[in-house]
Amino acid sequence: MSDAEPLQLQSTITCPHCAEARTETMPTDACQVFYECQGCQTMLRPHEGDCCVFCSFGTVACPPIQEQQYGKGKEEPTMNGPYHE
Repeated sequence: MSDAEPLQLQSTITCPHCAEARTETMPTDACQVFYECQGCQTMLRPHEGDCCVFCSFGTVACPPIQEQQYGKGKEEPTMNGPYHE
C-alpha cells in the first residue's frame, strides 16, 4: 500500500436483524468470521463469498481486502458486502 492509501482499521458493523451499529477495530492479521451483535445477541457470520463479517456487514473492508484493492495483492477480491457493488 502506498502512503496515500493507509489501512483503515475501524469499521461500523450493522446487524441485519436489529440494526444495532457498532464501530469496531478490525484485526490486521486475520479475518474475523464471527461477531455477536450487542443489541440482539445474534451471531453474525460472513455472507457466502465474503472472507469476514466486516466485508459482509461493515462500512469498511477488512485490511487484507483493502490491501488487495489498493494493488498490493495479486488477486481481485470477490466481495458481496455493501461497499463492493
